[in-house]
Amino acid sequence: MPVKKFSPVTPGTRFRVGNAYSEVTTSEPEKSLLAPMRKTGGRNKDGKMTVRQKGGGHKRRYRVIDFKRDKDGVPATVKSIEYDPNRTAFIALLFYADGEKRYMIAPQGLQVGDTVVSGKGASPETGNTLFLSDIPLGSVIHAIELQPGQGAAIARSAGTNATLMGREGRYASVKLPSGEVRRILQTCKATIGSTSNPDHGLQVLGKAGRKRWIGRRPRVRGVAMNPVDHPMGGGEGRASGGHPRSRTGIMAKGQKTRNNKKHSTKLIISKRKSRNK
Repeated sequence: MPVKKFSPVTPGTRFRVGNAYSEVTTSEPEKSLLAPMRKTGGRNKDGKMTVRQKGGGHKRRYRVIDFKRDKDGVPATVKSIEYDPNRTAFIALLFYADGEKRYMIAPQGLQVGDTVVSGKGASPETGNTLFLSDIPLGSVIHAIELQPGQGAAIARSAGTNATLMGREGRYASVKLPSGEVRRILQTCKATIGSTSNPDHGLQVLGKAGRKRWIGRRPRVRGVAMNPVDHPMGGGEGRASGGHPRSRTGIMAKGQKTRNNKKHSTKLIISKRKSRNK
């Protein structure tokens, strides 16, 4: 998915790098698969702000995505590749042979007219969903279940994928996008290929207003606050702010935040790669 650089016709387009949307084939979603969305603005039921930097944004409608891919053995034809405002990857509209319509996360390389199928006996081709026990070792996969029948939970965002490393007993070893190698039950499903829109991270919004359209409000740096508001606030002049940490005091670089008593810890073979060199 290529990106395009805009000519500096206005100050907002001077530095903007946007998506070319060359894979998207239609701008009209399937009405039967839309659901209403209510905005919270970061407020709870009492109207109190519980999440900062949220609010506003363009009105959206939710696209009902089939994360379970449980219509086993029924082939589906890709009708269109569409943009989804609620996620970074594109989505594909499927027309099943029995007349049903569903959305799925569009993998990279999937085109209009292609046929996809899920379940036992499906071939390991892009867009097909199989059990981990049936996927060839070394395959690139996405939209992975963590519990059988739960629906895809891992590797769903733009340009992400995991790799099936091996099998032992009831479990399959999967290398996740973070670099973590984890055991997942072989009865869980995954989709062949990598997710679409891999150049999503190369986009530059270009102006503050575009971020407001997304629904993000301004963020104030901790070092610009007072000591009562943030652990890094206060000081004479331009103080560095001390050790980087969150507003609640959690260290920002290197502190372990995972609960060691978490049940799934025993399923992790090797931890994710550290970002600190």
